[in-house]
Amino acid sequence: MSTVHIRRLAKRYDDAPVLQDIDLTIPHGDVLALLGPSGCGKTTLLRLIAGFDRVDGGTIAFDDRMVASPNVYIAPEKRGIGYVPQEGALFPHLTVAGNIGYGLSRRGDRKARIQEVLSLTGLAGLGERFPQELSGGQQQRAALARALAPDPALILLDEPFNALDLDLRRSMCEDVVAVLRQTGTTTVLVTHDPGEAFAVADSVAVMQAGRIMQCARPDLVYWQPKSPSVARLTGASVFLSGEAQGDHVACLLGSLSVYPEIERHTGKVWAMLRPEQISLVPKGQGVPARVTHSSFRGDHTLLSMLIGDFRFGLRTPSLSAPASGSDVFLSVRGACMAFSSHAYPEA
Repeated sequence: MSTVHIRRLAKRYDDAPVLQDIDLTIPHGDVLALLGPSGCGKTTLLRLIAGFDRVDGGTIAFDDRMVASPNVYIAPEKRGIGYVPQEGALFPHLTVAGNIGYGLSRRGDRKARIQEVLSLTGLAGLGERFPQELSGGQQQRAALARALAPDPALILLDEPFNALDLDLRRSMCEDVVAVLRQTGTTTVLVTHDPGEAFAVADSVAVMQAGRIMQCARPDLVYWQPKSPSVARLTGASVFLSGEAQGDHVACLLGSLSVYPEIERHTGKVWAMLRPEQISLVPKGQGVPARVTHSSFRGDHTLLSMLIGDFRFGLRTPSLSAPASGSDVFLSVRGACMAFSSHAYPEA
């Protein structure tokens, strides 16, 4: 199995739709991140791919092999997948090596395979330890090693790093995905953390209310979200009311260029910027604004800004952060997104 094809997938629970018209293609060896808030359907989609639940509509195929439809169901153990759940689910009474070897046949190279995946996942020398003798990060590596042991063509990661603190979670995720890239294993990662998704994925599928709102490269999802909702789900955003003028939008921050690839609007629009596109500039070189509040956060300071009646937030290096009450000037770098005036979501 190389490529995952998902077409018009649907799932209901008690007649309530959970997934609707899901279309995805995951090429062989790629890492896809399913990103979205709790309850949007990420884990349900993962479970359908794994075969833990049956589909109510649509199809799932691995290459040309149909594994799920309303009339077809291939059991999880026959799909050639590895699954790493949120809690790792290691057997506490088995050693790390015992956990890894649990799903392997009693073939002659079984011990060699266990040692191979221990080395691959950075657990060499820890095979005889029990799960409770490992750190949280090591336990997640052990769960990954167990999933990799049968040499699956597809690995499904269901927020397996949630129990770790933010910095460790992100570094662990990068380490694990690096291992999976070494093996060429197609991977689907469920996460609610945009930073985690952007750091490791080839493509990010942003989900909301059981639908995929956008699926594209991480940089395109971040800089060119297809809707205000996608923008809000993928990072801090600044929305300004403006007037579309060809390939520019006139707004409080001046005349902003619009990405040339996007659909053009006329009349009233919402311009969307990422806060880091707005920077402080020397006096007289930008749009005047006032700092109404500053919040020191160590390496950076969060500023509450006011232009006329419009308030928004900025993040700036603490060493150069202006004090509350300061009059400053702002300039915008890069292009903006422009959305219909009817598309703006409530904050």
